[in-house]
Amino acid sequence: QVHLVESGGGLVQPGGSLRLSCTASDLTLDFYAISWFRQAPGKEREGVSCIPSKFSTSGKNIAYADSVKGRFDISRDNAKNTGYLQMNSLIPEDTAVYYCRRGYIPRVYWGQGTQVTVSS
Repeated sequence: QVHLVESGGGLVQPGGSLRLSCTASDLTLDFYAISWFRQAPGKEREGVSCIPSKFSTSGKNIAYADSVKGRFDISRDNAKNTGYLQMNSLIPEDTAVYYCRRGYIPRVYWGQGTQVTVSS
């Protein structure tokens, strides 16, 4: 089984920043896209951002949800087998459990999630 572990969540005030990390513990991420999703209390799961593998032939590009565009930045470090989501100018509406995902449908694997709370 593939194991993905998110970290970096926590409590932050509005306007603050956090950087989430997603590390694959038992295999490489090099050849797979890394996506971030979030689910807020009482709301549906929302796609946040996705970064393709540099080896991808799918033609997909880095993508952001409109709600986070200009504030969040997705990146990856294949040498560390890790994906990142830099979150800036955080607002209370960003409060959610954030999940990372390896690959595209249908060959996807999920992490356990990390809580992000934006509150005064």
